[in-house]
Amino acid sequence: MTIKVIVHGAMGKMGKEVVNAVCRDPETKLVGAVDINLPQDFLILPDGTNKVPLSSNLAAIIDSQKPDVMVDFSLPPGALPAIRTAAHKKVHIVTGTTGFKPADFTEMAKLAEDNHIGIIWASNFALGAVLMIHLAKMTAPYFDYAEITELHHHLKADAPSGTALTTAREMAKKRGKPFLVPNAKDIEMKSRGEQVEGVAIHSVRLPGLNAHQEVIFGAPGQTLIIRHDTINRECYMPGVMLSVKAVPQRHGLTSGLAPILGLKD
Repeated sequence: MTIKVIVHGAMGKMGKEVVNAVCRDPETKLVGAVDINLPQDFLILPDGTNKVPLSSNLAAIIDSQKPDVMVDFSLPPGALPAIRTAAHKKVHIVTGTTGFKPADFTEMAKLAEDNHIGIIWASNFALGAVLMIHLAKMTAPYFDYAEITELHHHLKADAPSGTALTTAREMAKKRGKPFLVPNAKDIEMKSRGEQVEGVAIHSVRLPGLNAHQEVIFGAPGQTLIIRHDTINRECYMPGVMLSVKAVPQRHGLTSGLAPILGLKD
C-alpha cells in the first residue's frame, strides 16, 4: 500500500528535503504541498516528470488530495492550526516543529485521541541524535553534574534548540531529580547558559554550522562526553520516512523516535 503524503511548510529548507525524500521512496507518494510562500499554484516534483497542487489552504489540499499523512516542518504559530485542521480531517501527522509549549502537547495528545489518529513529534529526526539522547539518559543516573553545548547555523529561530531541551529533560527524568548546579551563582549568571533541570545549556549560532550537540558529564577526576554532528539536512530524512510509515499504525501522540526504534529505558 502506498502512503499518500502532503508536506506543510514545503517551501522551507526542511520542507524541500521532505519533498525529495517522499518522492524517492517507493512506498510513499507526494500528493500535495502547503506553504504561505507561494511562487505558483503547483509544485514540480524533483524528477521533473509531474507536479502536485501547492496552496496556502491546507483544508482545501486535504479535501482534494485525501492524504494519509501530513508532514509538518514550520513554526508553532502556523503548525498548531495546521495540526488541528489535519487531525479533524482524520489525517495522521508527523511534525518536527520545535518551540511548542507544554499546553500544545496536551492539545495534540487530545486531538490524536479524539480523532483516532497517530501524531509523531520529534525535536530531532537524525537517528544519531536519537541515540545520543538515549545514551545521555542511560548515563544520567551515574553523574551529578552535566552541561550541554548546542551549535547551530545562524538562521535557526529558537535557542536553546528543541533537541537540547529534550535531552536535558529526559536526562533529569531518568535520574528522578535535577542535576546539581556547580555554584549557586551560576543560576543568575547569563554567561553560564540557560538552566534546565540543573543542566546549563549553551547555545552557539554561527554561519558555517549545521546542527551539533555535545553532552558533558562531570565527576571528580573524570568527564564523559557524548557528541553528535550533522553535516546536512539529508541526515534527518531516514527518521522522517520511518515516522511517515509508522504513524498510520500508531494511536495517540508519540513523542520522539525512541519508541519507533524500540529503544527502552
